[in-house]
Amino acid sequence: MKNRPAKSNFQPLLRFGSIGLLAVTLSACNTFTRLSEIGNGPKTSEIVNPIKRPNYRPVSMPMPSVKKVSHNANSLWRPGARAFFRDQRASEVGDILTVKLAISDSAELDNKTTRSRNDKEDGDVTNLLGLEGEFTKMLPQAISPAATVSLGTVHSTDGTGEIEREEVITVTIAGIITQILPNGNLVVFARQELKVNFEMREVMVTGVVRPEDIDSANSISHDKIAEMRVAYGGRGTLSDLQQPRVGTQVIDILFPF
Repeated sequence: MKNRPAKSNFQPLLRFGSIGLLAVTLSACNTFTRLSEIGNGPKTSEIVNPIKRPNYRPVSMPMPSVKKVSHNANSLWRPGARAFFRDQRASEVGDILTVKLAISDSAELDNKTTRSRNDKEDGDVTNLLGLEGEFTKMLPQAISPAATVSLGTVHSTDGTGEIEREEVITVTIAGIITQILPNGNLVVFARQELKVNFEMREVMVTGVVRPEDIDSANSISHDKIAEMRVAYGGRGTLSDLQQPRVGTQVIDILFPF
């Protein structure tokens, strides 16, 4: 029979080396980007079509059956219009509307876990068909048949956890309609960048709204946006100082202890 080839012992090393190479590459890209921003700070991104963004995905949701819209003959009034002659609210792809965010969220969690356990177990052999005396001959050291086995374990756990969080976001930004769903609902995308000195603040909001929830001022509040996704953050010198280096993050993920 032919011997099966042994599995290579270098596979874990190669895998770890690949991860390390990827981390070094990402770190190098971040380093070059930061070096190019010295003296000027982060650069604002170009204005592009939202549906052309790399991470853009069309929204797909359960839709009801299509309803026919009835038109009144010889009537100047249009269904859904709030102005007599023309509805000024956003309704078509590319139209602009105002998105109002007024989020105030707070949470406080406090828990405590205490566990204590004490186990003790003894075993002895005092009578075993008269063979208990043979233990001293078989074992190199003499034992006492009345205390042959004695086991004991003590466990104690005391854990305390406390979380206190408070978030307040008040932003008003302009967005555009990127998609009209079959039932008439609108997909809204809003993005804003604000550069102050060397720090860039970014806000991005996306979600689904009903046309009738858009008020007469052509604005929509956050509590009327379904499947809303809000991203609020920044990039720049201060943000870099608040985050650990790429190597530290990789070690925190891979280190098992």
